[in-house]
Amino acid sequence: MGRPGLNRRQLITGLGGAAVAGSFGFAALGSGADALASSAATRVRYWNLFSGGDGYNMIAMLDAFRKANPGIEVKDSTLQWGSPYYTKLAMAAAGSRAPDLSVMHLGRVPGFAPGRLLDPWNMELLAKYGIRQQDFDPALWKRAVVDGRLYALPLDIHAQLSFYRRDVLKKAGLLGDDGRIVPITSTEEWFDALKAARKVTRKGLQTVGIHANDQNFAWWFFVAFYAQLGGRYFDAAMKDVVFDEDRATEVLEFLRKHVTDGYATAGAADGEQFMNGSPFVWEGNWSVPVYSTAKIEYGATPLPPVFGRQATHAESHSFVLPHQADRGGATNEAAHRLAAYVVKNALAWAAGGHIPAYTPTLGSAAYRKLTPQNEYVSAMTHQATEPKAWFAGSTGTLAARIGPVVAASSLGSAKPAAAAHRMKNVLEQLLAMKNPMDGRTAAQGGAA
Repeated sequence: MGRPGLNRRQLITGLGGAAVAGSFGFAALGSGADALASSAATRVRYWNLFSGGDGYNMIAMLDAFRKANPGIEVKDSTLQWGSPYYTKLAMAAAGSRAPDLSVMHLGRVPGFAPGRLLDPWNMELLAKYGIRQQDFDPALWKRAVVDGRLYALPLDIHAQLSFYRRDVLKKAGLLGDDGRIVPITSTEEWFDALKAARKVTRKGLQTVGIHANDQNFAWWFFVAFYAQLGGRYFDAAMKDVVFDEDRATEVLEFLRKHVTDGYATAGAADGEQFMNGSPFVWEGNWSVPVYSTAKIEYGATPLPPVFGRQATHAESHSFVLPHQADRGGATNEAAHRLAAYVVKNALAWAAGGHIPAYTPTLGSAAYRKLTPQNEYVSAMTHQATEPKAWFAGSTGTLAARIGPVVAASSLGSAKPAAAAHRMKNVLEQLLAMKNPMDGRTAAQGGAA
């Protein structure tokens, strides 16, 4: 299974993360776990999956928390991103070995059998440390609620973006007077822009990187453009599939055209090509530290609204409380305090590319000065997300089953209409399946 962006965590992101943390007055001091306060009265065991550039930002924030709260010892552990992380977390929660606090993609929360493998947040404790529902985007908060209880505390959203080279687009006549890419509102305008950019692109470089043979990216981009067309997957009760094959085919044909018309090269090192002069690349906002460190002239916008409606794929890193039979007391309160602190003091985290979930930070003057973040901040208001079901979420069953179908269509090994029909069949199968965590179907699972 492919990892996000530039092998997500491998290409000079450490340098970018360290630079970002330093620019906000934090010091990235080793692993974080090495900076434990041995005299602390309370210990919080915290698991996360931030093993790259954003990990440096998290370490800096944890160290700031330790300094501000010397009575709390934070023992943080960074685990491998993706399925290995979720497998280990599920086993720990089921086997009474769960950490006190952990990070989870918001889309994975329904699959973790809230009430069984996850404990709900104590709203009084969150309020004590300054967390209020009104300080979060309503749609984002709603996704964190299952059976009327809050099971996830959003830290950010991370959105799929269209990165562009200002130096190349200037030659192609695609920059406005403000130095940003001209508005693009249709598929015709988008391919016209690619055609113009290709004319001024160095030989040997693709025009746009779309990670065509990566199943995760293939699925994420489909989710975005299908949402632009107003497409749905299931009815509100999660009992029937309402997937629109015609709209899906339209999206698949659009994605496929990038490859068949020679704008994107399957298997290309998309991020590296962008840094070497390729005009465009589509990938997540976590690549901001990479490109900023490379010191290239670039900008970033949400994925272009080529079907007339703003929507870009987004997921959310959130804090969760893995189930503990004896959860409570000082340790549980410290976990609430730590999560609230990070969420409320996430400017350094946002500087690494993520869009802060906490709206006072999102609307602050300091955040609005960040570039290119201030160019794609609107993604918070038009998130295209996976359906709220146990099989959805980052690297979940839905992506694993449908992502390869989308990629096959883009690469030419399946016709778009046939791929759309196959996608609908997969959705029907998943809707009938039971969550292995609690034995319930999506229709029987919790709802907001």
